[in-house]
Amino acid sequence: MSGHALLSASSSKKWLNCPPSARLEEQFPDTETVYTREGTLAHSIAELKVRKYFIEPMSSKAFNSSLKKLQKNELYDPEMLTHTDTYLEYIQNIAYGCSSKPFAAVEKRLDYSHIVPDGFGTGDCILISGDTLHIIDFKYGKGVPVYAENNTQMLLYAAGALNAYGFLYDIKNIVMSIVQPRLDNISEHTISVSELNEWAESIKPAAKLAFKGEGEFKDGEWCKFCRAKAVCRKRSENVTVLEAFGSKLPPLLSDEEVGALIERVRRLKKWADDIEDYALSAVLDGKEIPGWKAVEGRRCRAFTSTEKAFETLIKNGYDESMLYERKPLSLTGIEKLLGKKAFSGILSEHITMSPGKLTLVPVDDKRQAFTNKISAKEVFNKEEN
Repeated sequence: MSGHALLSASSSKKWLNCPPSARLEEQFPDTETVYTREGTLAHSIAELKVRKYFIEPMSSKAFNSSLKKLQKNELYDPEMLTHTDTYLEYIQNIAYGCSSKPFAAVEKRLDYSHIVPDGFGTGDCILISGDTLHIIDFKYGKGVPVYAENNTQMLLYAAGALNAYGFLYDIKNIVMSIVQPRLDNISEHTISVSELNEWAESIKPAAKLAFKGEGEFKDGEWCKFCRAKAVCRKRSENVTVLEAFGSKLPPLLSDEEVGALIERVRRLKKWADDIEDYALSAVLDGKEIPGWKAVEGRRCRAFTSTEKAFETLIKNGYDESMLYERKPLSLTGIEKLLGKKAFSGILSEHITMSPGKLTLVPVDDKRQAFTNKISAKEVFNKEEN
């Protein structure tokens, strides 16, 4: 069996919404990015820490030896130690709240093939105490916050964990947690076993279709994680839909039409980027994309060696002080230098939070809505003053 399931938990939102995409992606290589390699390294450090604390007590010498091996990786960043500490502390706090020492499992293979054909994945951490099972997922990415509620990846992990331990423990509730330390995001959601089983039954038809490569293609936010996204015909249909509005100027569109178009326009922008990236890669691989070719962009100058260039300037009579400029570290740079705890303790009174730039998001976004309208409460407060 391969290391990754065709219908993986991490890609479940995609294949549940667009069942044929799972088989369609098999035509494209599963390339690893620097971000996925960075995440894998951070996960290895996190696993080492959690395993030491809960599973395999080890001496400081053995722990440091294993950690140093991971730190030799070119992608290692000292921040990984801080962020994995946040993950470990979260798990420790759950354990401290248990009435007795919980059962713990780390990097556990979870089989959910009773729901999804050949379905399996890896749970970062599982704790079981009393009638509650905790499934905890560590996410090192900092692109967008990820939430536990209605998260199909977490639900499949929960189903796999229940399948593995349900016969040993009288589990009634499952707490799904996502720890995303680089975004200061920790999300939790509790679901009963009966609710989980009901959800599992509801996805079986879509899972069967996905495994067979059948069903209807459907575009949506999940497309950004699809390997076929650049040349998918279903995504291209957005262009045809938008052409229907091509003869209308924005002032002639109703608010309802604007709302409907925004989502499609955003998908179109992303698809345009994806298809250009695909075409460039294809041309560089020797393929022909009719009407297009690859050319070299604007060149940038750079010293072959800044140190040697500066030595040459000094020899030619230029004062060394002219070659450098003194700049204060940024707030982020100082926080990285001091560490989050020391930074907050020493500088909290010198920090202010400026308002964030306003942006348009779908109504199901969890952030509070902002409006320029004055509320009745604000009006009354002004009158009282």
